[in-house]
Formats: sequence, structure tokens, C-alpha cells
Amino acid sequence: MSATLPQVVPGADLPDAVTIYEVGPRDGLQNESTVVPTAVKADFVRRLVAAGLGTVETTSFVSPRWVPQLADAEDLLTELGDEGLGHRRPVLVPNERGLDRAMEHGVGAIAIFGSATETFAQRNLGRSLAESVQMFAPVVRRALDSDLWVRAYVSMCFGDPWEGPVPVTQVADACESLMELGAHQLSLGDTIGTGTTGHVEALLLELERRGIGADVIGVHFHDTYGQALANTLTALRAGVRVVDASTGGLGGCPYARSATGNLATEDLVWALDGLGIRTGVDLGALVETSVWMAKQLGRPAPSRVVKALSGG
Repeated sequence: MSATLPQVVPGADLPDAVTIYEVGPRDGLQNESTVVPTAVKADFVRRLVAAGLGTVETTSFVSPRWVPQLADAEDLLTELGDEGLGHRRPVLVPNERGLDRAMEHGVGAIAIFGSATETFAQRNLGRSLAESVQMFAPVVRRALDSDLWVRAYVSMCFGDPWEGPVPVTQVADACESLMELGAHQLSLGDTIGTGTTGHVEALLLELERRGIGADVIGVHFHDTYGQALANTLTALRAGVRVVDASTGGLGGCPYARSATGNLATEDLVWALDGLGIRTGVDLGALVETSVWMAKQLGRPAPSRVVKALSGG
């Protein structure tokens, strides 16, 4: 597919290049009611890589009881073979058992999934914030000992559906506790999409004050209130160079019903292309992939750029 491209007009205080951390195969699909066959998921990953997305989070080794969509994690990695390995093909692991399963398949990168609030920690992990850090400690230690790349997600950084506003210092405490375990990268999650630009600035400043620089941070914005792109540009101007996105705008959170779709990768690429920021992504190929996946799911892709460029 040959995509219409935006006129390029560079903006001030923005980077020359950005790394897109693609979460579609994991975060994008995990909340879909239509169970996607393993072979289709493998094809999805391959299409994303072919479109120029270097980093693709492929699956999660959580309990199939909690996330049935990802019950085929082992089968998917077997299907992908070497294409599913390396430091740029992370998988989510919730605990040591998940790590064991992932390492049996030779993965090169993992992600752990923490929380900034007690309520979400209990609902998502079944334990307190302190207990969750204790659970993650041996996971990270063993992963690092095996030369795996480690990412730490922190959810509810900009608001919680049960607790409401979350103080910036509380979020920074949670981030600090996970990064002290030795993770290479921190992803700040706006799980319910309530964050705004000033809030993003404040959190990044607090993290910098604590020695967690923008160079080790990725941002993960949901577009529930239409703020994801604005928040992303704010983060980029603050020095962040890694942005999470989901092809087609797929995704949500099975533990937070108010969490609608992720920032669509196509919408992000359109904005960055227009600013002259390199991503390495072929927008036409990516839109084609979204249209294909939408057919597998039986519904249109939420991404506005996909709708505009595909006539859907």
C-alpha cells in the first residue's frame, strides 16, 4: 500500500530519531475477545518487523486463566523460531514461573509489570506494592545473570480508576523501587489515558531529580481522552526517545475497564514523519498490516490514520 505522507515541517526541541516500542501482539491483543490463532499472531509479528518496527513485544507468560488470548505463548515462540528471540523481542513475565517458561524458549528480553498504586497491584498481581517488588527481585536478578535485557513497566502513573489522582512522588517511588532492581528501561504507563502534558512534565522532572534520566525511559500513553500524541511530544521535548504504541490502536487493560486503546502506531508515525523524525517505519506497510489484522478480528482498526489512508 502506498500511503499519503504528511508535509514535513520540523519542530523545535525534538529529536532526530525515535524508537517505537511496538506492543500490538501483546498489549494490543490481550484484551480482544476474538481468540487469534497462533499462526496469525506469528504472521502479525513478522509483518510488523517487515514494516520497519525493530522492537516488538511478542507475548506474555502470564497465567492462561487471567489472559486466555496469550495462552499460546510457548507455541508462538516455537512458531517464530529465531524471529522471536533477541534483545528486541521482549516478552512479559509476571513472576519466576513465567521467567522459567520464557527462558526455556531462549528469549533475550523480558518485561515486568509493576504498579504505582496499591489497588491495581492487588487486582493485577494479587499482592501489595512492596510484595510485588519482592516478587520481581529474583526475576530481574536471574534475567540479568543470563544476559537478558529487562524492561520495567509501571502502570497507573497518571491516574487510577479506583484511587483517583496519583501523586507524582508516589509514582516516582514505585519507579525507583523497580529500577533499583537493575532494569535497563522504565516504561511509564498512562493506563486509563487521563494524563495531560503538564502532568507528564512534572513526572519526568521528578524522575530526573531522583537520577532516573529520560535516556532510560519509555512512555506508554493510552488515548482514552485524546491526549496521547500531545503527551508524547511533551515527553520527546523532555528527552525521552522511546515511545510505546500499538498497531491499529489495539489494546486496553483487562484489569481496568476504563482503559481503552493504546496510542496507535500509525497515528504516531504520521505525526513523527510530519516532524521529520526518523522511525524506520514504512507507514504504508503498517497500514496494510492493520487492515489485515482488523479483518482477523472482525472489526475496523481504531487508528484514525488507518481509517484515513485505507478508506475505512
